[in-house]
Amino acid sequence: MIGSRRDAGAVGRPCAAAKVRPVNSATWSYPTEVRFGPGRISEVAEACRSVGIKRPLVITDPGLVALQPVQAVTSALSDGQVDHEIFTRLRPNPVSADVSAGVEAFRSGDHDGVVAIGGGSPLDVGKLVAFMAAQTRPIFDFEDIDDNWTLAHTEPIVPVVAIPTTAGTGSEVGRAGVVIDESANRKVIVYHPAMLPRIVIADPILTLDLPRVLTVGTGLDALSHNLEAVCAPTLHPMSHGIGLEGCRLVLENLPVAAAQPHNLEARGQMLISAAMGAVAFQKGLGAMHALAHPIGALFNTHHGMTNAVVMPYVLAANRRAIEPTIEKLAAYVGISGGFEGFLAHIVELREALDVPETLIELGVDPAAISEVCAAAVVDPSAAGNPVSVDRDYAEAVFDAACHGRIDA
Repeated sequence: MIGSRRDAGAVGRPCAAAKVRPVNSATWSYPTEVRFGPGRISEVAEACRSVGIKRPLVITDPGLVALQPVQAVTSALSDGQVDHEIFTRLRPNPVSADVSAGVEAFRSGDHDGVVAIGGGSPLDVGKLVAFMAAQTRPIFDFEDIDDNWTLAHTEPIVPVVAIPTTAGTGSEVGRAGVVIDESANRKVIVYHPAMLPRIVIADPILTLDLPRVLTVGTGLDALSHNLEAVCAPTLHPMSHGIGLEGCRLVLENLPVAAAQPHNLEARGQMLISAAMGAVAFQKGLGAMHALAHPIGALFNTHHGMTNAVVMPYVLAANRRAIEPTIEKLAAYVGISGGFEGFLAHIVELREALDVPETLIELGVDPAAISEVCAAAVVDPSAAGNPVSVDRDYAEAVFDAACHGRIDA
Protein backbone atom coordinates (compact mmCIF):
# COMPACT_ATOMS: atom_id res chain seq x y z
CA MET A 1 0.00 0.00 0.00
CA ILE A 2 1.33 3.41 -0.86
CA GLY A 3 2.13 5.45 2.22
CA SER A 4 1.42 4.58 5.84
CA ARG A 5 -1.04 5.73 8.45
CA ARG A 6 0.12 8.61 10.61
CA ASP A 7 -1.45 9.82 13.83
CA ALA A 8 -0.40 12.58 16.13
CA GLY A 9 -0.72 12.31 19.87
CA ALA A 10 0.96 12.96 23.20
CA VAL A 11 2.29 10.50 25.72
CA GLY A 12 1.28 10.95 29.36
CA ARG A 13 -0.45 13.92 30.99
CA PRO A 14 1.90 16.92 31.26
CA CYS A 15 1.49 19.73 33.71
CA ALA A 16 -0.47 22.71 32.49
CA ALA A 17 2.62 24.82 31.83
CA ALA A 18 4.44 22.21 29.81
CA LYS A 19 4.76 22.45 26.03
CA VAL A 20 4.05 19.08 24.42
CA ARG A 21 5.40 18.18 20.99
CA PRO A 22 3.14 15.70 19.16
CA VAL A 23 4.65 12.26 18.72
CA ASN A 24 4.21 10.67 15.31
CA SER A 25 3.03 7.09 15.08
CA ALA A 26 2.80 4.80 12.07
CA THR A 27 1.75 1.30 11.13
CA TRP A 28 4.48 -0.57 9.29
CA SER A 29 4.52 -3.88 7.44
CA TYR A 30 6.97 -5.81 5.29
CA PRO A 31 6.59 -8.33 2.51
CA THR A 32 6.87 -11.95 1.58
CA GLU A 33 9.35 -14.82 1.41
CA VAL A 34 11.94 -14.18 -1.31
CA ARG A 35 14.05 -16.98 -2.74
CA PHE A 36 16.96 -15.14 -4.34
CA GLY A 37 19.83 -16.51 -6.39
CA PRO A 38 20.90 -18.04 -9.70
CA GLY A 39 19.11 -21.27 -10.49
CA ARG A 40 16.37 -20.86 -7.90
CA ILE A 41 13.75 -21.13 -10.67
CA SER A 42 14.14 -24.90 -10.32
CA GLU A 43 12.19 -24.59 -7.06
CA VAL A 44 8.96 -23.34 -8.61
CA ALA A 45 7.09 -26.68 -8.39
CA GLU A 46 8.05 -27.11 -4.74
CA ALA A 47 7.12 -23.47 -4.07
CA CYS A 48 3.65 -24.08 -5.50
CA ARG A 49 3.13 -27.17 -3.38
CA SER A 50 4.33 -25.40 -0.24
CA VAL A 51 1.50 -22.85 -0.53
CA GLY A 52 -1.12 -25.37 -1.56
CA ILE A 53 -1.16 -24.76 -5.32
CA LYS A 54 -1.80 -27.94 -7.30
CA ARG A 55 -2.98 -26.51 -10.64
CA PRO A 56 -1.65 -22.98 -11.24
CA LEU A 57 -2.56 -20.61 -14.03
CA VAL A 58 0.75 -19.29 -15.36
CA ILE A 59 0.27 -15.61 -16.29
CA THR A 60 2.87 -13.92 -18.46
CA ASP A 61 3.45 -11.43 -21.24
CA PRO A 62 2.68 -12.65 -24.79
CA GLY A 63 6.14 -11.52 -25.92
CA LEU A 64 7.78 -13.60 -23.21
CA VAL A 65 5.95 -16.89 -23.61
CA ALA A 66 8.36 -18.38 -26.17
CA LEU A 67 11.52 -17.13 -24.44
CA GLN A 68 13.86 -18.77 -21.96
CA PRO A 69 12.37 -17.42 -18.68
CA VAL A 70 8.87 -18.79 -19.26
CA GLN A 71 10.23 -21.99 -20.76
CA ALA A 72 12.35 -22.46 -17.64
CA VAL A 73 9.28 -22.03 -15.45
CA THR A 74 7.02 -24.36 -17.41
CA SER A 75 9.77 -26.99 -17.68
CA ALA A 76 10.34 -26.86 -13.92
CA LEU A 77 6.60 -27.18 -13.30
CA SER A 78 6.36 -30.14 -15.67
CA ASP A 79 9.43 -31.80 -14.15
CA GLY A 80 7.81 -31.36 -10.75
CA GLN A 81 4.56 -32.89 -12.04
CA VAL A 82 2.56 -29.71 -11.45
CA ASP A 83 -0.30 -29.41 -13.94
CA HIS A 84 -0.65 -25.90 -15.36
CA GLU A 85 -1.96 -23.74 -18.19
CA ILE A 86 -0.61 -20.48 -19.60
CA PHE A 87 -2.49 -17.19 -19.96
CA THR A 88 -0.95 -14.39 -22.07
CA ARG A 89 -3.84 -12.13 -23.08
CA LEU A 90 -2.62 -8.90 -21.52
CA ARG A 91 -1.24 -5.59 -22.72
CA PRO A 92 2.01 -3.78 -21.78
CA ASN A 93 -0.17 -1.28 -19.87
CA PRO A 94 -2.91 -3.65 -18.66
CA VAL A 95 -6.58 -2.67 -18.76
CA SER A 96 -9.39 -4.10 -16.67
CA ALA A 97 -10.50 -6.28 -19.60
CA ASP A 98 -7.15 -8.11 -19.36
CA VAL A 99 -7.88 -8.95 -15.73
CA SER A 100 -11.43 -10.05 -16.58
CA ALA A 101 -10.09 -12.37 -19.30
CA GLY A 102 -7.60 -13.81 -16.82
CA VAL A 103 -10.32 -14.39 -14.23
CA GLU A 104 -12.41 -16.20 -16.85
CA ALA A 105 -9.44 -18.42 -17.76
CA PHE A 106 -8.74 -19.07 -14.08
CA ARG A 107 -12.29 -20.12 -13.31
CA SER A 108 -12.87 -22.16 -16.46
CA GLY A 109 -9.58 -24.03 -15.96
CA ASP A 110 -10.40 -24.95 -12.37
CA HIS A 111 -7.14 -23.43 -11.12
CA ASP A 112 -6.25 -22.99 -7.47
CA GLY A 113 -3.40 -20.49 -7.66
CA VAL A 114 -1.31 -18.27 -9.91
CA VAL A 115 2.30 -18.31 -11.04
CA ALA A 116 3.00 -14.82 -12.39
CA ILE A 117 6.17 -14.35 -14.41
CA GLY A 118 7.53 -11.28 -16.17
CA GLY A 119 7.73 -7.55 -15.59
CA GLY A 120 5.31 -5.35 -13.72
CA SER A 121 2.39 -5.91 -16.10
CA PRO A 122 2.06 -9.71 -15.84
CA LEU A 123 2.93 -9.60 -12.15
CA ASP A 124 0.17 -7.05 -11.53
CA VAL A 125 -2.33 -8.94 -13.69
CA GLY A 126 -1.41 -12.19 -11.96
CA LYS A 127 -2.05 -10.71 -8.52
CA LEU A 128 -5.28 -9.08 -9.68
CA VAL A 129 -6.58 -12.31 -11.21
CA ALA A 130 -5.84 -14.20 -7.99
CA PHE A 131 -7.67 -11.48 -6.09
CA MET A 132 -10.63 -10.89 -8.41
CA ALA A 133 -11.41 -14.60 -8.93
CA ALA A 134 -12.91 -14.48 -5.44
CA GLN A 135 -14.86 -11.22 -5.77
CA THR A 136 -18.39 -10.27 -6.79
CA ARG A 137 -17.83 -6.50 -6.93
CA PRO A 138 -16.22 -4.71 -9.91
CA ILE A 139 -12.46 -4.30 -9.78
CA PHE A 140 -12.50 -0.53 -9.34
CA ASP A 141 -14.50 -0.85 -6.12
CA PHE A 142 -11.14 -1.80 -4.59
CA GLU A 143 -9.18 1.29 -5.66
CA ASP A 144 -6.55 2.23 -3.09
CA ILE A 145 -8.49 5.04 -1.46
CA ASP A 146 -9.89 5.16 2.06
CA ASP A 147 -10.52 1.58 3.21
CA ASN A 148 -11.98 0.20 -0.01
CA TRP A 149 -10.02 -3.02 0.41
CA THR A 150 -12.26 -3.95 3.35
CA LEU A 151 -15.11 -4.52 0.87
CA ALA A 152 -13.38 -7.63 -0.53
CA HIS A 153 -14.10 -11.25 0.19
CA THR A 154 -10.79 -12.28 1.74
CA GLU A 155 -11.00 -16.00 2.48
CA PRO A 156 -11.14 -17.28 -1.13
CA ILE A 157 -8.21 -15.17 -2.43
CA VAL A 158 -5.80 -17.70 -3.93
CA PRO A 159 -2.00 -17.77 -3.48
CA VAL A 160 0.48 -16.31 -5.95
CA VAL A 161 4.07 -17.32 -6.69
CA ALA A 162 5.73 -14.32 -8.34
CA ILE A 163 8.77 -14.55 -10.61
CA PRO A 164 10.21 -11.22 -11.83
CA THR A 165 12.12 -11.12 -15.12
CA THR A 166 12.81 -7.39 -14.95
CA ALA A 167 14.38 -5.35 -12.17
CA GLY A 168 12.07 -2.38 -11.82
CA THR A 169 8.55 -2.37 -10.43
CA GLY A 170 9.08 -4.60 -7.42
CA SER A 171 5.51 -5.77 -7.97
CA GLU A 172 6.58 -9.21 -6.78
CA VAL A 173 6.68 -7.91 -3.20
CA GLY A 174 3.71 -5.55 -3.49
CA ARG A 175 0.13 -5.72 -2.27
CA ALA A 176 -1.35 -3.76 -5.15
CA GLY A 177 -1.82 -3.93 -8.90
CA VAL A 178 -2.00 -1.09 -11.40
CA VAL A 179 -4.64 -1.32 -14.13
CA ILE A 180 -6.14 1.17 -16.58
CA ASP A 181 -9.81 2.08 -16.24
CA GLU A 182 -10.72 2.22 -19.94
CA SER A 183 -13.91 4.21 -19.31
CA ALA A 184 -11.98 7.07 -17.72
CA ASN A 185 -8.59 6.49 -19.38
CA ARG A 186 -6.76 6.55 -16.05
CA LYS A 187 -4.43 4.26 -14.16
CA VAL A 188 -5.92 2.88 -10.97
CA ILE A 189 -4.09 1.28 -8.05
CA VAL A 190 -6.09 -1.67 -6.69
CA TYR A 191 -5.00 -2.73 -3.21
CA HIS A 192 -5.58 -5.54 -0.76
CA PRO A 193 -3.16 -7.00 1.83
CA ALA A 194 -3.96 -10.54 0.66
CA MET A 195 -2.67 -9.72 -2.84
CA LEU A 196 0.87 -10.05 -1.51
CA PRO A 197 2.49 -13.03 -3.27
CA ARG A 198 3.20 -15.91 -0.93
CA ILE A 199 6.60 -16.73 -2.46
CA VAL A 200 8.91 -14.77 -4.75
CA ILE A 201 11.57 -16.51 -6.84
CA ALA A 202 14.14 -13.87 -7.80
CA ASP A 203 16.54 -15.63 -10.17
CA PRO A 204 18.90 -13.18 -11.91
CA ILE A 205 19.54 -15.69 -14.71
CA LEU A 206 16.02 -14.93 -15.96
CA THR A 207 16.97 -11.26 -16.52
CA LEU A 208 20.19 -11.77 -18.51
CA ASP A 209 18.66 -11.35 -21.96
CA LEU A 210 16.49 -8.35 -21.14
CA PRO A 211 16.98 -5.74 -23.92
CA ARG A 212 19.02 -2.68 -22.96
CA VAL A 213 16.12 -0.24 -23.31
CA LEU A 214 14.04 -2.32 -20.87
CA THR A 215 17.00 -2.80 -18.54
CA VAL A 216 17.32 0.99 -18.40
CA GLY A 217 13.61 1.79 -18.16
CA THR A 218 12.89 -0.76 -15.46
CA GLY A 219 16.09 0.04 -13.59
CA LEU A 220 15.26 3.73 -13.42
CA ASP A 221 11.77 2.81 -12.26
CA ALA A 222 13.43 1.05 -9.32
CA LEU A 223 15.46 4.20 -8.69
CA SER A 224 12.32 6.35 -8.77
CA HIS A 225 10.65 4.12 -6.15
CA ASN A 226 13.61 4.26 -3.79
CA LEU A 227 14.28 7.95 -4.42
CA GLU A 228 10.70 9.13 -3.97
CA ALA A 229 10.41 7.04 -0.81
CA VAL A 230 13.53 8.68 0.63
CA CYS A 231 12.09 12.11 -0.16
CA ALA A 232 8.57 11.42 1.15
CA PRO A 233 7.94 13.24 4.45
CA THR A 234 6.01 10.33 6.00
CA LEU A 235 7.45 8.75 9.14
CA HIS A 236 8.75 5.28 8.23
CA PRO A 237 12.39 4.95 9.29
CA MET A 238 12.82 1.34 8.15
CA SER A 239 11.54 2.05 4.64
CA HIS A 240 13.64 5.22 4.56
CA GLY A 241 16.79 3.22 5.26
CA ILE A 242 15.89 0.61 2.67
CA GLY A 243 15.29 3.38 0.13
CA LEU A 244 18.74 4.83 0.75
CA GLU A 245 20.42 1.48 0.10
CA GLY A 246 18.11 0.80 -2.85
CA CYS A 247 19.26 4.05 -4.47
CA ARG A 248 22.89 3.09 -3.97
CA LEU A 249 22.39 -0.31 -5.56
CA VAL A 250 20.74 1.15 -8.66
CA LEU A 251 23.26 3.94 -9.12
CA GLU A 252 26.17 1.48 -8.86
CA ASN A 253 24.74 -1.47 -10.77
CA LEU A 254 22.44 -0.14 -13.49
CA PRO A 255 25.25 1.27 -15.66
CA VAL A 256 27.02 -2.10 -15.38
CA ALA A 257 23.90 -4.11 -16.22
CA ALA A 258 23.20 -1.88 -19.22
CA ALA A 259 26.76 -2.14 -20.55
CA GLN A 260 27.36 -5.80 -19.61
CA PRO A 261 23.96 -7.53 -19.94
CA HIS A 262 25.30 -10.93 -18.83
CA ASN A 263 26.94 -9.59 -15.67
CA LEU A 264 25.13 -11.83 -13.20
CA GLU A 265 26.24 -9.87 -10.13
CA ALA A 266 24.89 -6.57 -11.47
CA ARG A 267 21.65 -8.23 -12.61
CA GLY A 268 21.19 -9.77 -9.18
CA GLN A 269 21.82 -6.48 -7.39
CA MET A 270 19.26 -4.80 -9.64
CA LEU A 271 16.66 -7.44 -8.73
CA ILE A 272 17.35 -6.73 -5.07
CA SER A 273 17.08 -2.96 -5.56
CA ALA A 274 13.75 -3.35 -7.34
CA ALA A 275 12.28 -5.34 -4.45
CA MET A 276 13.74 -2.83 -2.01
CA GLY A 277 12.05 0.00 -3.89
CA ALA A 278 8.64 -1.62 -3.57
CA VAL A 279 9.20 -2.08 0.15
CA ALA A 280 10.53 1.46 0.52
CA PHE A 281 7.58 3.13 -1.13
CA GLN A 282 5.35 2.09 1.71
CA LYS A 283 6.74 5.38 3.00
CA GLY A 284 5.30 7.17 -0.03
CA LEU A 285 5.84 8.01 -3.67
CA GLY A 286 5.44 11.45 -5.20
CA ALA A 287 5.06 13.62 -8.27
CA MET A 288 7.17 11.40 -10.54
CA HIS A 289 4.54 8.70 -10.28
CA ALA A 290 1.61 11.10 -10.05
CA LEU A 291 2.58 12.43 -13.49
CA ALA A 292 3.76 9.12 -14.99
CA HIS A 293 0.45 7.38 -14.32
CA PRO A 294 -1.79 9.66 -16.43
CA ILE A 295 0.92 10.10 -19.07
CA GLY A 296 1.13 6.32 -19.43
CA ALA A 297 -2.65 5.98 -19.58
CA LEU A 298 -2.99 8.66 -22.27
CA PHE A 299 0.08 7.96 -24.40
CA ASN A 300 0.90 4.32 -23.63
CA THR A 301 4.45 5.21 -22.61
CA HIS A 302 6.70 2.80 -20.73
CA HIS A 303 6.11 3.51 -17.05
CA GLY A 304 9.72 3.29 -15.91
CA MET A 305 11.02 5.37 -18.80
CA THR A 306 8.36 8.01 -18.08
CA ASN A 307 9.54 8.20 -14.48
CA ALA A 308 13.12 8.50 -15.75
CA VAL A 309 12.23 11.44 -17.98
CA VAL A 310 10.34 13.42 -15.32
CA MET A 311 12.81 12.58 -12.51
CA PRO A 312 15.15 15.62 -12.64
CA TYR A 313 12.27 18.03 -13.21
CA VAL A 314 10.48 16.77 -10.10
CA LEU A 315 13.70 16.89 -8.06
CA ALA A 316 14.23 20.50 -9.10
CA ALA A 317 10.63 21.45 -8.29
CA ASN A 318 10.91 19.82 -4.86
CA ARG A 319 14.30 21.29 -3.99
CA ARG A 320 13.17 23.59 -1.19
CA ALA A 321 11.65 20.65 0.69
CA ILE A 322 14.20 17.92 -0.04
CA GLU A 323 17.62 19.59 -0.22
CA PRO A 324 18.85 18.39 3.21
CA THR A 325 17.59 14.87 2.48
CA ILE A 326 19.27 14.75 -0.92
CA GLU A 327 22.52 16.07 0.56
CA LYS A 328 22.54 13.11 2.97
CA LEU A 329 21.62 10.69 0.19
CA ALA A 330 24.38 12.08 -2.04
CA ALA A 331 26.93 11.62 0.71
CA TYR A 332 25.74 8.05 1.31
CA VAL A 333 26.01 7.01 -2.34
CA GLY A 334 29.34 8.79 -2.85
CA ILE A 335 28.26 11.74 -4.99
CA SER A 336 29.90 15.07 -4.18
CA GLY A 337 28.34 18.50 -4.44
CA GLY A 338 25.19 18.05 -2.38
CA PHE A 339 21.87 18.65 -4.10
CA GLU A 340 23.43 20.22 -7.19
CA GLY A 341 25.87 17.35 -7.55
CA PHE A 342 23.15 14.73 -7.16
CA LEU A 343 20.86 16.41 -9.69
CA ALA A 344 23.74 16.71 -12.16
CA HIS A 345 24.55 13.02 -11.65
CA ILE A 346 20.95 12.03 -12.46
CA VAL A 347 21.01 14.11 -15.64
CA GLU A 348 24.37 12.63 -16.69
CA LEU A 349 23.18 9.10 -15.89
CA ARG A 350 20.09 9.55 -18.06
CA GLU A 351 22.23 10.81 -20.92
CA ALA A 352 24.68 7.91 -20.60
CA LEU A 353 21.79 5.43 -20.65
CA ASP A 354 20.13 7.09 -23.67
CA VAL A 355 17.05 8.21 -21.78
CA PRO A 356 15.06 10.88 -23.67
CA GLU A 357 15.54 14.36 -22.29
CA THR A 358 11.91 15.39 -22.72
CA LEU A 359 8.41 13.95 -22.67
CA ILE A 360 7.93 15.10 -26.24
CA GLU A 361 10.63 12.61 -27.26
CA LEU A 362 8.48 9.90 -25.64
CA GLY A 363 5.56 10.89 -27.87
CA VAL A 364 3.73 13.01 -25.32
CA ASP A 365 1.70 15.94 -26.66
CA PRO A 366 2.32 19.13 -24.62
CA ALA A 367 -1.25 20.18 -25.44
CA ALA A 368 -2.47 17.45 -23.07
CA ILE A 369 -1.25 19.48 -20.11
CA SER A 370 -4.72 20.09 -18.73
CA GLU A 371 -5.82 16.46 -18.88
CA VAL A 372 -2.55 15.08 -17.52
CA CYS A 373 -2.33 17.54 -14.65
CA ALA A 374 -5.98 17.21 -13.64
CA ALA A 375 -5.32 13.49 -13.17
CA ALA A 376 -1.94 13.99 -11.51
CA VAL A 377 -3.25 16.14 -8.65
CA VAL A 378 -5.73 13.42 -7.61
CA ASP A 379 -3.39 10.47 -8.18
CA PRO A 380 -2.73 8.64 -4.87
CA SER A 381 1.02 9.03 -5.38
CA ALA A 382 0.72 12.81 -5.17
CA ALA A 383 -0.01 12.61 -1.46
CA GLY A 384 3.56 11.48 -0.74
CA ASN A 385 5.25 14.36 -2.55
CA PRO A 386 7.17 16.68 -0.18
CA VAL A 387 5.67 19.72 -1.97
CA SER A 388 1.92 19.97 -2.45
CA VAL A 389 0.96 18.74 -5.92
CA ASP A 390 -1.61 21.34 -6.90
CA ARG A 391 -2.54 22.31 -10.42
CA ASP A 392 0.14 25.02 -10.69
CA TYR A 393 2.87 22.64 -9.51
CA ALA A 394 1.80 19.84 -11.85
CA GLU A 395 1.55 22.12 -14.87
CA ALA A 396 4.93 23.71 -14.19
CA VAL A 397 6.67 20.32 -13.92
CA PHE A 398 4.86 18.86 -16.94
CA ASP A 399 5.75 21.89 -19.07
CA ALA A 400 9.39 21.78 -17.93
CA ALA A 401 9.59 18.05 -18.71
CA CYS A 402 8.10 18.60 -22.15
CA HIS A 403 10.59 21.28 -23.08
CA GLY A 404 13.71 20.28 -21.16
CA ARG A 405 13.91 23.11 -18.62
CA ILE A 406 15.53 22.17 -15.31
CA ASP A 407 15.47 25.15 -12.97
CA ALA A 408 16.69 24.22 -9.52
